[in-house]
Amino acid sequence: QLPPGLYKKVLVILHDSVLPYMNEPTLMMDFLTVAYGIGGAISLLALNGLFILIHQHNLEYPDFYKKLYSLLDPSIYHVKYRARFFHLTDLFLSSSHLPAYLVAAFIKRLARLALTAPPEALLMILPFICNLFRRHPACKVLLHRPAGPADMSEDPYVMEEEEPSESKALQSSLWEIQSLQNHYHPDVAKAAAVLNQSLSEMEDDISGLLELSAAELFDREVKKKAVDVPLEFEQVRGLFGKKNDIFAEHFSLD
Repeated sequence: QLPPGLYKKVLVILHDSVLPYMNEPTLMMDFLTVAYGIGGAISLLALNGLFILIHQHNLEYPDFYKKLYSLLDPSIYHVKYRARFFHLTDLFLSSSHLPAYLVAAFIKRLARLALTAPPEALLMILPFICNLFRRHPACKVLLHRPAGPADMSEDPYVMEEEEPSESKALQSSLWEIQSLQNHYHPDVAKAAAVLNQSLSEMEDDISGLLELSAAELFDREVKKKAVDVPLEFEQVRGLFGKKNDIFAEHFSLD
């Protein structure tokens, strides 16, 4: 048992400062699988090392995607390691051999959690979801289901289900994205509206959006050129807009 702080320090550097220099990186399999099962930030940081062992050293982890699915909770859009997590999640979901029910479960869970996410996270996750639809066309039934959210008495998707295959995601629809099309931030509403149109074949590059912060988003808005918006179409003639009201007899705008 290691203190959580030590776990984090080790896992942050393990994938690039330790594993490449080991004669037998597979010796770290037990350590990384245990760390992956702890939960929270430690599980997120263990993903880097596990990816190397799975990709380069044939590590088999039967419940890997089930555990990855369970890591998706409301805090995932706010954690310090958000960029690293979504970069690796993007890699793990890039295979075209993944079953449709699994990818649909990830799409639906990400969309549900997006309802409470900050704008800077939404500007990253919406193109991320679009890319998943491009890779897995079978999941587009979530967008084009004949019986949409207006015809559903309730959403069949089970958010609390830990097993992706039992979540009934493929039977649902993405009403959450439709809700985000009315988001208060215009960039988020515009990004969500992309799913109303036919998606292009080329994937969106989300690398520049992974570390987008609220401060950067604010600076971007401040630097936009202001457009003069007319607030009144009639010239004011009296204190309250009327020429001959009683207020005009006693008060003047001069």
